[in-house]
Amino acid sequence: MPQVPQTFDALAVRAWCGLALDALGRAREEIDAINVYPVADGDTGTNLYLTLESAATAVEAVFAGHEAGGGGDPGRPTLADAVRAMAHGALIGARGNSGTILAQLLRGMAQVLAGDDAPAHADGTGLGLALRHAADSARQAVAHPVEGTVLTVASAAADAAGAADGDCGAVARAAYEGARTALAETPDRLEVLRQAGVVDAGGRGLVTVLAALVESLTGETPRSLAARGPGPHPRAEAAHTVAAPRADDDAPPGPGGPAFEVIYLLEAEDAAVARLRERLDALGDSLVVVGGDGLWNVHVHVDDAGAAVEAGVEAGRPYRIRITHFGAGDAHAPGAERTPAERVQRAVVAVVPGEGLAALCTEAGATAVLARPGEPPASGELVQAVRRAHAREVVLLPNDAELRHTAAAAAEQVRAEGVRVALIPTRSAVQGIAALAVHEPERRFDEDVVAMTSAAGATRYAEVTVAERQSWTMAGICQAGDVLGLVDGDVAVIGQDLTETALAVLDRMLAAGGELVTLVVGDGAPESVAERLQARVREAYLAVDTVVHHGGRQGSVLLIGVE
Repeated sequence: MPQVPQTFDALAVRAWCGLALDALGRAREEIDAINVYPVADGDTGTNLYLTLESAATAVEAVFAGHEAGGGGDPGRPTLADAVRAMAHGALIGARGNSGTILAQLLRGMAQVLAGDDAPAHADGTGLGLALRHAADSARQAVAHPVEGTVLTVASAAADAAGAADGDCGAVARAAYEGARTALAETPDRLEVLRQAGVVDAGGRGLVTVLAALVESLTGETPRSLAARGPGPHPRAEAAHTVAAPRADDDAPPGPGGPAFEVIYLLEAEDAAVARLRERLDALGDSLVVVGGDGLWNVHVHVDDAGAAVEAGVEAGRPYRIRITHFGAGDAHAPGAERTPAERVQRAVVAVVPGEGLAALCTEAGATAVLARPGEPPASGELVQAVRRAHAREVVLLPNDAELRHTAAAAAEQVRAEGVRVALIPTRSAVQGIAALAVHEPERRFDEDVVAMTSAAGATRYAEVTVAERQSWTMAGICQAGDVLGLVDGDVAVIGQDLTETALAVLDRMLAAGGELVTLVVGDGAPESVAERLQARVREAYLAVDTVVHHGGRQGSVLLIGVE
Protein backbone atom coordinates (compact mmCIF):
# COMPACT_ATOMS: atom_id res chain seq x y z
CA MET A 1 0.00 0.00 0.00
CA PRO A 2 1.40 3.46 -0.85
CA GLN A 3 2.49 5.83 1.89
CA VAL A 4 -0.43 8.10 2.78
CA PRO A 5 -0.81 10.83 5.39
CA GLN A 6 -2.37 9.75 8.69
CA THR A 7 -3.59 13.31 9.27
CA PHE A 8 -4.80 16.09 6.99
CA ASP A 9 -1.74 18.23 6.25
CA ALA A 10 -0.35 20.20 3.29
CA LEU A 11 0.75 17.05 1.47
CA ALA A 12 -2.75 15.62 1.85
CA VAL A 13 -4.24 18.81 0.38
CA ARG A 14 -1.88 18.55 -2.58
CA ALA A 15 -2.70 14.88 -3.13
CA TRP A 16 -6.43 15.55 -2.78
CA CYS A 17 -6.38 18.28 -5.41
CA GLY A 18 -4.47 16.12 -7.86
CA LEU A 19 -6.64 13.04 -7.37
CA ALA A 20 -9.87 15.06 -7.52
CA LEU A 21 -8.78 16.77 -10.72
CA ASP A 22 -7.99 13.43 -12.36
CA ALA A 23 -11.31 11.97 -11.19
CA LEU A 24 -13.33 14.94 -12.44
CA GLY A 25 -11.51 14.73 -15.75
CA ARG A 26 -12.68 11.12 -16.13
CA ALA A 27 -16.23 11.87 -14.93
CA ARG A 28 -16.65 15.22 -16.70
CA GLU A 29 -18.65 13.96 -19.69
CA GLU A 30 -20.95 11.87 -17.51
CA ILE A 31 -21.63 14.81 -15.19
CA ASP A 32 -22.21 17.15 -18.12
CA ALA A 33 -24.72 14.64 -19.53
CA ILE A 34 -26.92 14.63 -16.41
CA ASN A 35 -26.92 18.43 -16.00
CA VAL A 36 -30.60 19.40 -16.02
CA TYR A 37 -30.79 21.83 -13.07
CA PRO A 38 -30.82 24.81 -12.68
CA VAL A 39 -30.19 25.08 -16.45
CA ALA A 40 -29.85 22.16 -18.85
CA ASP A 41 -26.73 23.54 -20.50
CA GLY A 42 -24.58 20.43 -20.13
CA ASP A 43 -21.54 22.04 -18.50
CA THR A 44 -21.58 21.17 -14.78
CA GLY A 45 -18.79 18.61 -15.06
CA THR A 46 -16.67 20.95 -17.12
CA ASN A 47 -17.22 23.85 -14.71
CA LEU A 48 -16.28 21.73 -11.71
CA TYR A 49 -13.15 20.51 -13.51
CA LEU A 50 -12.01 24.04 -14.42
CA THR A 51 -12.69 25.32 -10.91
CA LEU A 52 -10.68 22.54 -9.29
CA GLU A 53 -7.92 22.91 -11.87
CA SER A 54 -7.49 26.51 -10.72
CA ALA A 55 -7.39 25.34 -7.09
CA ALA A 56 -4.82 22.63 -7.84
CA THR A 57 -2.64 25.08 -9.78
CA ALA A 58 -2.62 27.46 -6.83
CA VAL A 59 -1.59 24.68 -4.43
CA GLU A 60 1.23 23.60 -6.75
CA ALA A 61 2.44 27.20 -6.89
CA VAL A 62 2.69 27.30 -3.08
CA PHE A 63 4.74 24.10 -3.04
CA ALA A 64 6.97 25.40 -5.83
CA GLY A 65 7.59 28.59 -3.86
CA HIS A 66 8.65 26.67 -0.76
CA GLU A 67 10.82 24.27 -2.73
CA ALA A 68 12.62 27.31 -4.11
CA GLY A 69 13.29 28.51 -0.57
CA GLY A 70 10.50 31.06 -0.40
CA GLY A 71 9.01 29.73 2.85
CA GLY A 72 10.23 29.26 6.39
CA ASP A 73 10.55 25.51 5.84
CA PRO A 74 11.77 24.96 2.25
CA GLY A 75 9.85 22.24 0.50
CA ARG A 76 7.01 21.98 3.01
CA PRO A 77 4.28 24.63 3.25
CA THR A 78 1.94 24.52 6.23
CA LEU A 79 -1.61 23.20 6.13
CA ALA A 80 -2.83 26.80 6.38
CA ASP A 81 -0.71 27.79 3.36
CA ALA A 82 -2.08 24.91 1.28
CA VAL A 83 -5.77 25.29 2.12
CA ARG A 84 -5.67 29.07 1.68
CA ALA A 85 -4.13 28.59 -1.77
CA MET A 86 -6.69 25.92 -2.64
CA ALA A 87 -9.59 28.15 -1.62
CA HIS A 88 -8.20 31.26 -3.34
CA GLY A 89 -7.46 29.35 -6.55
CA ALA A 90 -10.98 27.95 -6.61
CA LEU A 91 -12.47 31.39 -5.92
CA ILE A 92 -10.72 33.15 -8.81
CA GLY A 93 -11.24 30.23 -11.19
CA ALA A 94 -14.83 29.31 -10.29
CA ARG A 95 -17.06 28.57 -13.30
CA GLY A 96 -20.81 28.30 -13.35
CA ASN A 97 -23.24 27.71 -10.51
CA SER A 98 -21.63 24.41 -9.47
CA GLY A 99 -18.07 25.69 -9.59
CA THR A 100 -18.97 28.75 -7.53
CA ILE A 101 -20.54 26.56 -4.83
CA LEU A 102 -17.51 24.24 -4.86
CA ALA A 103 -15.28 27.29 -4.35
CA GLN A 104 -17.30 28.26 -1.27
CA LEU A 105 -17.12 24.71 0.08
CA LEU A 106 -13.32 24.83 -0.16
CA ARG A 107 -13.27 28.32 1.34
CA GLY A 108 -15.41 27.11 4.24
CA MET A 109 -12.91 24.33 4.93
CA ALA A 110 -10.03 26.80 4.76
CA GLN A 111 -11.67 29.11 7.31
CA VAL A 112 -11.50 26.28 9.87
CA LEU A 113 -8.16 24.75 8.87
CA ALA A 114 -6.27 28.03 8.38
CA GLY A 115 -7.62 30.00 11.33
CA ASP A 116 -5.49 31.77 13.90
CA ASP A 117 -5.41 28.71 16.16
CA ALA A 118 -5.16 26.16 13.33
CA PRO A 119 -2.76 23.26 13.98
CA ALA A 120 0.03 22.14 11.64
CA HIS A 121 -2.22 19.26 10.65
CA ALA A 122 -5.85 18.36 11.27
CA ASP A 123 -7.10 15.20 12.97
CA GLY A 124 -10.42 13.51 12.30
CA THR A 125 -12.31 15.94 14.53
CA GLY A 126 -10.78 18.94 12.77
CA LEU A 127 -11.60 17.56 9.34
CA GLY A 128 -15.17 16.94 10.42
CA LEU A 129 -15.52 20.52 11.67
CA ALA A 130 -14.10 21.81 8.39
CA LEU A 131 -16.63 19.81 6.36
CA ARG A 132 -19.44 21.09 8.58
CA HIS A 133 -18.44 24.72 8.13
CA ALA A 134 -17.98 24.15 4.39
CA ALA A 135 -21.55 22.89 3.98
CA ASP A 136 -23.03 25.67 6.13
CA SER A 137 -21.13 28.47 4.39
CA ALA A 138 -22.04 27.17 0.92
CA ARG A 139 -25.71 27.12 1.88
CA GLN A 140 -25.47 30.69 3.18
CA ALA A 141 -23.85 31.83 -0.10
CA VAL A 142 -26.87 30.74 -2.17
CA ALA A 143 -29.69 33.27 -2.18
CA HIS A 144 -32.46 30.64 -2.29
CA PRO A 145 -31.17 27.16 -1.36
CA VAL A 146 -32.98 24.27 -3.05
CA GLU A 147 -33.04 20.74 -1.64
CA GLY A 148 -32.03 17.90 -3.90
CA THR A 149 -28.94 19.79 -5.11
CA VAL A 150 -25.25 19.81 -4.24
CA LEU A 151 -26.16 21.72 -1.05
CA THR A 152 -28.15 18.73 0.18
CA VAL A 153 -25.28 16.38 -0.65
CA ALA A 154 -22.77 18.63 1.13
CA SER A 155 -24.93 18.83 4.25
CA ALA A 156 -25.33 15.04 4.33
CA ALA A 157 -21.56 14.62 4.01
CA ALA A 158 -21.02 17.00 6.93
CA ASP A 159 -23.63 15.25 9.07
CA ALA A 160 -22.00 11.87 8.47
CA ALA A 161 -18.51 13.23 9.10
CA GLY A 162 -19.62 14.80 12.37
CA ALA A 163 -21.03 11.51 13.61
CA ALA A 164 -17.90 9.53 12.73
CA ASP A 165 -15.18 8.48 15.15
CA GLY A 166 -11.57 7.88 14.26
CA ASP A 167 -8.84 9.42 12.16
CA CYS A 168 -9.13 11.54 9.04
CA GLY A 169 -9.51 8.50 6.82
CA ALA A 170 -12.52 7.31 8.79
CA VAL A 171 -14.10 10.77 8.73
CA ALA A 172 -13.53 11.10 4.98
CA ARG A 173 -15.08 7.67 4.35
CA ALA A 174 -18.14 8.63 6.40
CA ALA A 175 -18.49 11.92 4.51
CA TYR A 176 -18.25 10.11 1.18
CA GLU A 177 -20.84 7.49 2.14
CA GLY A 178 -23.20 10.15 3.50
CA ALA A 179 -22.86 12.18 0.32
CA ARG A 180 -23.33 9.11 -1.86
CA THR A 181 -26.55 8.16 -0.08
CA ALA A 182 -27.89 11.72 -0.31
CA LEU A 183 -27.02 11.86 -4.01
CA ALA A 184 -29.12 8.77 -4.68
CA GLU A 185 -32.09 10.50 -3.03
CA THR A 186 -31.85 13.77 -4.97
CA PRO A 187 -34.46 12.72 -7.59
CA ASP A 188 -36.95 12.24 -4.74
CA ARG A 189 -36.30 15.79 -3.53
CA LEU A 190 -36.27 17.69 -6.84
CA GLU A 191 -38.99 17.10 -9.43
CA VAL A 192 -36.92 18.11 -12.45
CA LEU A 193 -34.41 15.37 -11.60
CA ARG A 194 -37.15 12.79 -11.14
CA GLN A 195 -38.68 13.62 -14.51
CA ALA A 196 -35.29 13.36 -16.25
CA GLY A 197 -34.40 10.16 -14.41
CA VAL A 198 -31.03 11.43 -13.15
CA VAL A 199 -29.28 12.44 -9.95
CA ASP A 200 -28.08 16.01 -9.36
CA ALA A 201 -25.02 16.80 -11.48
CA GLY A 202 -23.39 19.12 -8.93
CA GLY A 203 -23.92 16.55 -6.19
CA ARG A 204 -22.42 13.88 -8.45
CA GLY A 205 -19.35 16.05 -8.83
CA LEU A 206 -19.05 16.60 -5.08
CA VAL A 207 -19.21 12.85 -4.44
CA THR A 208 -16.34 12.45 -6.90
CA VAL A 209 -14.32 15.09 -5.02
CA LEU A 210 -15.02 13.38 -1.67
CA ALA A 211 -13.99 10.00 -3.10
CA ALA A 212 -10.66 11.61 -4.01
CA LEU A 213 -10.39 12.86 -0.41
CA VAL A 214 -10.79 9.29 0.82
CA GLU A 215 -8.11 8.09 -1.57
CA SER A 216 -5.69 10.86 -0.59
CA LEU A 217 -6.01 9.96 3.10
CA THR A 218 -6.17 6.17 2.89
CA GLY A 219 -4.59 5.20 -0.41
CA GLU A 220 -7.75 3.31 -1.32
CA THR A 221 -10.39 4.21 -3.91
CA PRO A 222 -13.90 3.69 -2.47
CA ARG A 223 -15.01 0.33 -3.82
CA SER A 224 -18.42 1.53 -4.95
CA LEU A 225 -16.84 4.34 -6.95
CA ALA A 226 -14.32 2.06 -8.62
CA ALA A 227 -17.02 -0.43 -9.52
CA ARG A 228 -19.72 1.79 -10.97
CA GLY A 229 -19.25 5.42 -10.00
CA PRO A 230 -20.81 7.26 -7.06
CA GLY A 231 -24.52 7.30 -6.70
CA PRO A 232 -26.12 3.84 -6.45
CA HIS A 233 -29.52 5.07 -7.50
CA PRO A 234 -30.63 3.10 -10.58
CA ARG A 235 -31.98 6.27 -12.16
CA ALA A 236 -28.40 7.48 -12.56
CA GLU A 237 -27.86 4.76 -15.15
CA ALA A 238 -30.11 6.71 -17.51
CA ALA A 239 -27.84 9.74 -17.38
CA HIS A 240 -26.23 9.41 -20.78
CA THR A 241 -29.44 8.72 -22.67
CA VAL A 242 -31.94 10.94 -20.90
CA ALA A 243 -30.11 14.13 -20.10
CA ALA A 244 -27.92 14.76 -23.12
CA PRO A 245 -28.73 18.33 -24.27
CA ARG A 246 -31.23 18.51 -27.11
CA ALA A 247 -31.91 21.39 -29.44
CA ASP A 248 -34.73 22.61 -27.21
CA ASP A 249 -32.65 22.26 -24.03
CA ASP A 250 -30.62 25.40 -24.63
CA ALA A 251 -33.04 27.55 -22.64
CA PRO A 252 -33.63 27.33 -18.91
CA PRO A 253 -36.49 25.04 -17.88
CA GLY A 254 -39.88 26.65 -17.89
CA PRO A 255 -41.14 29.70 -19.78
CA GLY A 256 -39.54 33.06 -19.27
CA GLY A 257 -36.33 31.80 -17.65
CA PRO A 258 -33.33 34.15 -17.53
CA ALA A 259 -31.39 34.33 -20.78
CA PHE A 260 -27.88 35.07 -19.50
CA GLU A 261 -25.39 33.72 -17.01
CA VAL A 262 -23.22 36.50 -15.57
CA ILE A 263 -20.06 35.78 -13.58
CA TYR A 264 -17.40 38.18 -12.35
CA LEU A 265 -14.79 38.66 -9.67
CA LEU A 266 -15.48 41.66 -7.47
CA GLU A 267 -13.30 43.72 -5.16
CA ALA A 268 -15.70 45.23 -2.63
CA GLU A 269 -16.42 45.73 1.05
CA ASP A 270 -18.84 43.49 2.95
CA ALA A 271 -21.53 46.16 3.29
CA ALA A 272 -21.50 46.84 -0.46
CA VAL A 273 -21.78 43.12 -1.20
CA ALA A 274 -24.81 42.84 1.06
CA ARG A 275 -26.54 45.54 -1.01
CA LEU A 276 -25.38 43.84 -4.21
CA ARG A 277 -27.03 40.57 -3.15
CA GLU A 278 -30.37 42.34 -2.75
CA ARG A 279 -30.02 44.09 -6.10
CA LEU A 280 -29.09 40.92 -8.02
CA ASP A 281 -31.73 38.84 -6.26
CA ALA A 282 -34.34 41.21 -7.66
CA LEU A 283 -32.84 40.99 -11.15
CA GLY A 284 -32.69 37.21 -11.61
CA ASP A 285 -32.18 33.81 -10.01
CA SER A 286 -29.50 31.18 -9.26
CA LEU A 287 -27.68 33.88 -7.29
CA VAL A 288 -24.50 32.71 -5.59
CA VAL A 289 -22.02 35.17 -4.05
CA VAL A 290 -18.94 33.60 -2.47
CA GLY A 291 -15.70 34.89 -1.02
CA GLY A 292 -14.74 37.48 1.56
CA ASP A 293 -11.84 39.62 2.74
CA GLY A 294 -12.49 42.06 -0.08
CA LEU A 295 -12.60 39.55 -2.97
CA TRP A 296 -15.82 37.90 -4.16
CA ASN A 297 -17.03 35.69 -6.99
CA VAL A 298 -20.50 36.65 -8.19
CA HIS A 299 -22.76 34.31 -10.20
CA VAL A 300 -26.34 35.04 -11.32
CA HIS A 301 -28.80 34.19 -14.11
CA VAL A 302 -30.53 37.30 -15.49
CA ASP A 303 -32.30 38.71 -18.53
CA ASP A 304 -30.49 42.05 -18.26
CA ALA A 305 -26.78 41.22 -18.19
CA GLY A 306 -25.83 44.89 -18.33
CA ALA A 307 -27.77 45.65 -15.18
CA ALA A 308 -26.02 42.80 -13.34
CA VAL A 309 -22.62 44.19 -14.30
CA GLU A 310 -23.66 47.75 -13.42
CA ALA A 311 -24.70 46.52 -9.98
CA GLY A 312 -21.18 45.18 -9.55
CA VAL A 313 -19.70 48.53 -10.59
CA GLU A 314 -21.81 50.27 -7.95
CA ALA A 315 -20.59 47.79 -5.32
CA GLY A 316 -16.88 47.86 -6.16
CA ARG A 317 -14.55 46.86 -9.00
CA PRO A 318 -15.76 43.93 -11.10
CA TYR A 319 -13.32 42.21 -13.46
CA ARG A 320 -12.92 38.93 -15.38
CA ILE A 321 -16.52 39.45 -16.44
CA ARG A 322 -18.04 36.48 -18.29
CA ILE A 323 -21.48 36.66 -19.90
CA THR A 324 -22.92 33.54 -21.52
CA HIS A 325 -26.21 33.36 -23.41
CA PHE A 326 -28.10 30.13 -22.76
CA GLY A 327 -28.51 28.96 -26.33
CA ALA A 328 -25.97 31.07 -28.17
CA GLY A 329 -22.30 30.11 -28.18
CA ASP A 330 -19.62 32.06 -26.37
CA ALA A 331 -16.19 31.65 -27.91
CA HIS A 332 -14.61 31.63 -24.46
CA ALA A 333 -17.15 29.38 -22.74
CA PRO A 334 -16.60 25.63 -22.64
CA GLY A 335 -19.40 23.61 -24.14
CA ALA A 336 -20.95 26.62 -25.82
CA GLU A 337 -20.95 25.10 -29.26
CA ARG A 338 -22.52 21.80 -30.26
CA THR A 339 -20.15 19.54 -32.11
CA PRO A 340 -21.11 18.54 -35.62
CA ALA A 341 -22.22 15.00 -36.36
CA GLU A 342 -19.25 14.21 -38.64
CA ARG A 343 -15.62 14.83 -37.75
CA VAL A 344 -13.53 16.92 -40.11
CA GLN A 345 -10.12 15.60 -41.03
CA ARG A 346 -7.99 18.46 -39.67
CA ALA A 347 -8.40 21.61 -37.61
CA VAL A 348 -6.28 24.31 -36.01
CA VAL A 349 -6.90 25.53 -32.44
CA ALA A 350 -5.21 28.84 -31.60
CA VAL A 351 -5.01 30.82 -28.37
CA VAL A 352 -5.26 34.55 -29.12
CA PRO A 353 -4.98 37.61 -26.85
CA GLY A 354 -7.82 39.74 -28.23
CA GLU A 355 -11.17 39.72 -30.00
CA GLY A 356 -9.68 41.06 -33.23
CA LEU A 357 -7.30 38.13 -33.64
CA ALA A 358 -10.02 35.73 -32.56
CA ALA A 359 -12.13 36.94 -35.48
CA LEU A 360 -9.13 36.69 -37.82
CA CYS A 361 -8.44 33.09 -36.80
CA THR A 362 -12.10 32.17 -37.11
CA GLU A 363 -12.21 33.60 -40.64
CA ALA A 364 -9.16 31.50 -41.47
CA GLY A 365 -11.02 28.37 -40.34
CA ALA A 366 -9.35 27.95 -36.96
CA THR A 367 -11.01 27.48 -33.57
CA ALA A 368 -10.01 30.46 -31.41
CA VAL A 369 -9.57 30.40 -27.63
CA LEU A 370 -9.64 33.92 -26.24
CA ALA A 371 -7.03 34.67 -23.56
CA ARG A 372 -8.28 37.83 -21.96
CA PRO A 373 -5.71 40.08 -20.19
CA GLY A 374 -4.81 38.50 -16.87
CA GLU A 375 -6.94 35.42 -17.59
CA PRO A 376 -4.94 32.76 -19.46
CA PRO A 377 -6.98 29.72 -20.45
CA ALA A 378 -6.73 26.58 -18.35
CA SER A 379 -5.88 23.24 -19.90
CA GLY A 380 -9.53 22.22 -19.60
CA GLU A 381 -10.56 25.11 -21.86
CA LEU A 382 -8.01 24.03 -24.47
CA VAL A 383 -9.35 20.49 -24.28
CA GLN A 384 -12.87 21.80 -24.83
CA ALA A 385 -11.71 23.85 -27.81
CA VAL A 386 -10.12 20.78 -29.40
CA ARG A 387 -13.34 18.87 -28.85
CA ARG A 388 -15.36 21.68 -30.42
CA ALA A 389 -13.09 21.55 -33.48
CA HIS A 390 -14.33 17.93 -33.84
CA ALA A 391 -11.45 16.79 -36.01
CA ARG A 392 -9.37 13.64 -36.36
CA GLU A 393 -6.18 15.72 -36.52
CA VAL A 394 -5.56 18.98 -34.64
CA VAL A 395 -2.73 21.50 -34.71
CA LEU A 396 -2.56 23.40 -31.41
CA LEU A 397 -1.02 26.90 -31.31
CA PRO A 398 -0.63 28.21 -27.69
CA ASN A 399 0.90 31.52 -28.90
CA ASP A 400 2.37 32.21 -25.45
CA ALA A 401 5.57 30.83 -23.90
CA GLU A 402 3.86 30.62 -20.50
CA LEU A 403 1.12 28.37 -21.90
CA ARG A 404 3.55 25.67 -23.04
CA HIS A 405 2.89 23.29 -20.15
CA THR A 406 -0.85 24.01 -20.14
CA ALA A 407 -1.09 23.26 -23.85
CA ALA A 408 1.02 20.12 -23.46
CA ALA A 409 -1.32 18.82 -20.76
CA ALA A 410 -4.35 19.51 -22.95
CA ALA A 411 -2.73 17.79 -25.93
CA GLU A 412 -1.95 14.72 -23.84
CA GLN A 413 -5.53 14.48 -22.63
CA VAL A 414 -7.13 14.65 -26.09
CA ARG A 415 -4.58 12.21 -27.50
CA ALA A 416 -5.95 9.71 -25.00
CA GLU A 417 -9.35 10.25 -26.64
CA GLY A 418 -8.03 9.17 -30.01
CA VAL A 419 -7.33 12.59 -31.54
CA ARG A 420 -4.00 13.11 -33.29
CA VAL A 421 -2.58 16.36 -31.91
CA ALA A 422 0.52 18.31 -32.88
CA LEU A 423 1.60 21.07 -30.50
CA ILE A 424 3.59 23.82 -32.22
CA PRO A 425 5.38 25.82 -29.47
CA THR A 426 4.44 29.29 -30.72
CA ARG A 427 5.44 31.95 -28.18
CA SER A 428 3.49 34.89 -29.61
CA ALA A 429 0.32 35.51 -31.56
CA VAL A 430 2.36 36.80 -34.51
CA GLN A 431 4.09 33.42 -34.73
CA GLY A 432 0.66 31.81 -34.71
CA ILE A 433 -0.47 34.08 -37.53
CA ALA A 434 2.58 33.07 -39.56
CA ALA A 435 1.88 29.38 -38.96
CA LEU A 436 -1.79 29.72 -39.84
CA ALA A 437 -0.90 31.54 -43.06
CA VAL A 438 0.89 28.46 -44.47
CA HIS A 439 -1.60 25.91 -43.14
CA GLU A 440 -2.93 23.62 -45.89
CA PRO A 441 -5.41 20.95 -44.72
CA GLU A 442 -4.99 19.01 -47.99
CA ARG A 443 -1.34 18.22 -47.22
CA ARG A 444 -0.26 15.19 -45.23
CA PHE A 445 -0.49 15.96 -41.53
CA ASP A 446 3.24 15.70 -40.88
CA GLU A 447 4.07 17.93 -43.85
CA ASP A 448 1.54 20.53 -42.75
CA VAL A 449 2.93 20.56 -39.19
CA VAL A 450 6.51 20.91 -40.46
CA ALA A 451 5.55 23.85 -42.71
CA MET A 452 3.64 25.60 -39.91
CA THR A 453 6.46 25.01 -37.42
CA SER A 454 9.01 26.37 -39.89
CA ALA A 455 6.95 29.52 -40.53
CA ALA A 456 6.51 30.13 -36.80
CA GLY A 457 10.18 29.53 -36.07
CA ALA A 458 11.22 31.97 -38.82
CA THR A 459 9.16 34.75 -37.23
CA ARG A 460 10.81 36.96 -34.65
CA TYR A 461 8.36 38.55 -32.27
CA ALA A 462 8.18 41.68 -30.18
CA GLU A 463 5.67 43.51 -28.05
CA VAL A 464 5.31 47.04 -26.78
CA THR A 465 3.69 47.47 -23.39
CA VAL A 466 3.60 49.81 -20.40
CA ALA A 467 5.39 48.93 -17.15
CA GLU A 468 3.09 48.54 -14.15
CA ARG A 469 5.84 48.83 -11.52
CA GLN A 470 9.54 49.52 -11.06
CA SER A 471 11.69 46.51 -11.93
CA TRP A 472 15.05 45.35 -13.22
CA THR A 473 15.21 44.42 -16.90
CA MET A 474 17.80 43.36 -19.47
CA ALA A 475 17.84 46.98 -20.66
CA GLY A 476 18.17 48.55 -17.19
CA ILE A 477 15.78 49.72 -14.47
CA CYS A 478 12.30 50.74 -15.58
CA GLN A 479 9.77 52.79 -13.65
CA ALA A 480 6.00 52.42 -13.52
CA GLY A 481 4.57 54.08 -16.62
CA ASP A 482 7.66 53.53 -18.79
CA VAL A 483 7.10 52.08 -22.26
CA LEU A 484 8.84 48.72 -22.70
CA GLY A 485 9.85 47.14 -25.98
CA LEU A 486 10.39 43.39 -25.65
CA VAL A 487 12.11 41.42 -28.41
CA ASP A 488 11.80 37.64 -28.28
CA GLY A 489 10.59 37.89 -24.68
CA ASP A 490 13.36 40.13 -23.27
CA VAL A 491 13.17 43.87 -22.62
CA ALA A 492 15.33 45.53 -25.28
CA VAL A 493 14.14 49.17 -25.20
CA ILE A 494 12.87 51.42 -22.41
CA GLY A 495 11.26 54.68 -23.52
CA GLN A 496 8.78 57.38 -22.61
CA ASP A 497 6.84 57.67 -25.88
CA LEU A 498 4.99 54.65 -27.20
CA THR A 499 5.39 55.39 -30.90
CA GLU A 500 9.09 56.21 -30.61
CA THR A 501 9.70 53.06 -28.59
CA ALA A 502 7.83 50.99 -31.20
CA LEU A 503 9.98 52.52 -33.97
CA ALA A 504 13.15 51.65 -32.06
CA VAL A 505 11.98 48.06 -31.60
CA LEU A 506 11.07 47.77 -35.29
CA ASP A 507 14.50 49.07 -36.40
CA ARG A 508 16.26 46.63 -34.08
CA MET A 509 14.28 43.71 -35.46
CA LEU A 510 14.77 44.65 -39.12
CA ALA A 511 18.50 45.22 -38.66
CA ALA A 512 18.89 41.45 -39.08
CA GLY A 513 16.73 41.48 -42.24
CA GLY A 514 13.18 40.49 -42.98
CA GLU A 515 10.57 40.14 -45.70
CA LEU A 516 7.26 40.75 -43.94
CA VAL A 517 6.29 42.83 -40.89
CA THR A 518 3.05 41.97 -39.09
CA LEU A 519 1.59 44.57 -36.74
CA VAL A 520 -1.19 43.72 -34.27
CA VAL A 521 -2.50 46.96 -32.77
CA GLY A 522 -4.35 46.90 -29.44
CA ASP A 523 -7.11 49.21 -28.27
CA GLY A 524 -4.70 51.21 -26.09
CA ALA A 525 -2.36 52.18 -28.95
CA PRO A 526 -2.32 55.71 -30.45
CA GLU A 527 -4.26 55.91 -33.70
CA SER A 528 -1.16 56.98 -35.64
CA VAL A 529 1.23 54.27 -34.48
CA ALA A 530 0.47 51.83 -37.31
CA GLU A 531 0.81 54.56 -39.93
CA ARG A 532 4.16 55.69 -38.49
CA LEU A 533 5.52 52.15 -38.48
CA GLN A 534 4.32 51.47 -42.00
CA ALA A 535 5.92 54.70 -43.18
CA ARG A 536 9.24 53.72 -41.57
CA VAL A 537 9.18 50.38 -43.40
CA ARG A 538 8.40 52.07 -46.75
CA GLU A 539 11.16 54.64 -46.33
CA ALA A 540 13.97 52.55 -44.84
CA TYR A 541 13.27 48.94 -45.84
CA LEU A 542 12.21 48.92 -49.49
CA ALA A 543 11.89 45.15 -49.96
CA VAL A 544 9.75 44.59 -46.85
CA ASP A 545 5.95 44.31 -46.86
CA THR A 546 3.67 45.25 -43.96
CA VAL A 547 0.37 43.77 -42.75
CA VAL A 548 -1.73 45.39 -40.00
CA HIS A 549 -4.34 43.65 -37.81
CA HIS A 550 -6.45 45.15 -35.02
CA GLY A 551 -6.20 42.97 -31.93
CA GLY A 552 -8.81 44.64 -29.74
CA ARG A 553 -8.48 44.36 -25.96
CA GLN A 554 -5.18 42.51 -25.79
CA GLY A 555 -2.60 42.50 -23.04
CA SER A 556 0.09 44.35 -25.03
CA VAL A 557 -0.43 47.70 -26.73
CA LEU A 558 1.32 46.46 -29.87
CA LEU A 559 2.62 43.13 -31.22
CA ILE A 560 5.25 43.05 -33.97
CA GLY A 561 6.29 40.06 -36.04
CA VAL A 562 9.11 39.93 -38.58
CA GLU A 563 9.42 37.02 -41.00
